[in-house]
Amino acid sequence: MAIRILLADDHPILLDALENLFGLQPDFQVVGRHLTGAETIDAVHRLRPDVLVLDLRMPNGDGLEVLRQMARTDSPTRVVVLTAAVSDGEVLEAIRLGIRGLVLKESAPRTLVECVRRVYAGGQHIEPQFLTRAMDASHQRASGRGELEGVLTPREMQILRLVADGLRNKEIAQDLEISEGTVKIHLHNIYEKVDVDSRVELALLARSKGFV
Repeated sequence: MAIRILLADDHPILLDALENLFGLQPDFQVVGRHLTGAETIDAVHRLRPDVLVLDLRMPNGDGLEVLRQMARTDSPTRVVVLTAAVSDGEVLEAIRLGIRGLVLKESAPRTLVECVRRVYAGGQHIEPQFLTRAMDASHQRASGRGELEGVLTPREMQILRLVADGLRNKEIAQDLEISEGTVKIHLHNIYEKVDVDSRVELALLARSKGFV
């Protein structure tokens, strides 16, 4: 089954290039391309693509507003942000709003293609240069919180490491021989203890602390 992707960017030439790039791959189907945030939100709800490749700089509702609208409606579409430039605050908000991938436009085309494949499969891909920046912005307030080992139980530390390795809840449950429901409870407790809002942000925190 082809990966159904939607493309959103305010530059028609780039949209042409992206459509050609994914059109050359046998496992992709481009279901739409849009220039504005409003058009993109409508298309996400109407077409329900597997993955949205999204620019943050767009008229009539920027990329962050698209992400906010998707979060409000609990959209199942996974998002890869493709951007030329992004601030620390935008990186952090995009992560909190649930993006699974973040790629710079200056990256090699194959990086974007592999990122989309990984995100579709349930993984994540945040380019390394964003990791330290995002966690610095997110955890400046956490300097007095203590190291992770001091606030998490041994079981929570096991789950933290597995999340950082990219494992999904079902895989974590199988690895630790516990139920998926128990994994979800542990994750909720971990989020509360280390003050993060999403799985991706938790993985970034673990990596910034050297657990991967």
